[in-house]
Amino acid sequence: MKVATWNVNGVRAREGQVREWLARERPDVVCLQELKAAADQVPVGLDDEYWSCWHAATSYSGVGLLLRRDAFPETPAFGHPPFDFEHRIVTARVGDLLVASVYVPNGGKDFAAKLRFLEALEPWVTESRAVGLDVVLCGDLNVTRAEIDVHPKERKADAIGQRPEERERLERLLARGLTDLGRALDPANEGLFTWWAPWRNHRPRNIGWRLDYVLASEPLARRAVACPVQAGVGTSDHAPVVATFEWPR
Repeated sequence: MKVATWNVNGVRAREGQVREWLARERPDVVCLQELKAAADQVPVGLDDEYWSCWHAATSYSGVGLLLRRDAFPETPAFGHPPFDFEHRIVTARVGDLLVASVYVPNGGKDFAAKLRFLEALEPWVTESRAVGLDVVLCGDLNVTRAEIDVHPKERKADAIGQRPEERERLERLLARGLTDLGRALDPANEGLFTWWAPWRNHRPRNIGWRLDYVLASEPLARRAVACPVQAGVGTSDHAPVVATFEWPR
């Protein structure tokens, strides 16, 4: 099973890139963030091979979640936890699998709201695991987990995305039984970044931050065999992250 997440920074602006990427990668689960389009503005046919939910209303924020029909013949149950706001999370349940596409607030305009959103993910994961669900949480979490996840030229203790209170909440979320697959499978990689500021050739020089994650509950995490960042894909300021699991379980 292949699970992919990508903050596309505008699904209409990247339509051709997204179509090409989907055709090439053929992910079974696709989590998209920062659609910047209402649901009825998403390009027609982008989800032809998928069950889909486009959770968006304006040209701000928005998330999408797609499950390939031939991998999941049962119709998924799409939903949104009660703490959702600004169209930032969509979930899909199929059997005992629960997947979420998440776009955590940046925090620049309301840092407290960002912390509340991160905190709200914790009981949601705990409750889902308590009823026997395997959880895969994907998306742009807008937090660098540790210093290794920021290029040395970009490290600033007071920068949003690097603050101790954000990292603490991310660690608390992971402590609810989730594994950070990118770091678990590539623990010593000091160049494992998913976002690059769009200036000064940061991306070609790999001066970036790791903000995008695939988090999986332990039973699934044990079956993960790869979780690379596709740094050469697209013109969004974020790159896709694609996790591959041994499947079926």
